[in-house]
Amino acid sequence: MSKEDVARPRRFDIGAFRELTEARIALGRPGAALPTKAEQTFLLDHARARAAVWSEVDWTRISAALNASELPSLPVASAAADRQIYVRRPDLGRQLCAEGAEALDRLAGSFKVAPDITIVIGDGLSATAVDFNAAPLATALAERLKARGMTLAPIILAERARVALGDPIGKALGAKVVVILIGERPGLSAADSLGAYLTFAPEPGTPDSRRNCLSNIREGGLTIERAAASIADLCAGMIKAGLSGVGLQAALEREGSASVSLTADEGNA
Repeated sequence: MSKEDVARPRRFDIGAFRELTEARIALGRPGAALPTKAEQTFLLDHARARAAVWSEVDWTRISAALNASELPSLPVASAAADRQIYVRRPDLGRQLCAEGAEALDRLAGSFKVAPDITIVIGDGLSATAVDFNAAPLATALAERLKARGMTLAPIILAERARVALGDPIGKALGAKVVVILIGERPGLSAADSLGAYLTFAPEPGTPDSRRNCLSNIREGGLTIERAAASIADLCAGMIKAGLSGVGLQAALEREGSASVSLTADEGNA
């Protein structure tokens, strides 16, 4: 290499990174504007994100898919009476409506022994994510949990739910761990991302520091199979350690257990 080659600044080809990310980079710029295709793609993604927030989950289809896998389900709703209120009042999305609380009490009364795990499917902020990913993930997860000898409650289908709605549901059913699969807040690169939030010994008022989260569960992100395996590992680790949240990894390491991958709680509550 000559001295001239060493001195010549290298050209950084940012366009090469476009294949590695869904972020909007290296779009080009004709004059002072963005290319027409980039503008149209932005508008389409923005429309998809808005539709994900305001659309309703097809609960009938999800219930049918679970029944086909021999997974019974029970519908409940939060205290938010409709979608408009739900979006504007996050606090109501964390509380059960009276009818939902009564339905859970009746279900709990039918148990001979309280379940180890309660899986909740909540619509959250993306109906698209739930419609695409929730039933397949719940089915794959249930198979793995049963294979480990864990008992499951019927899957709870929670309408107009925030993450913390899993706490009163898990408490009512006496579950050791509640897993809520919920539509994440859509972005302009993904409107179909599902999140999984896990809490040991759930009860109303549980802080986010006592939860663990896996996010970006979707095609092009964390696959259904990998997510189901990781969630099952987390459930087993929580029951073994007797806790969840920020202290879980340290507790498992002290006990000499295999390390599990924990992602930060994103507070999608």
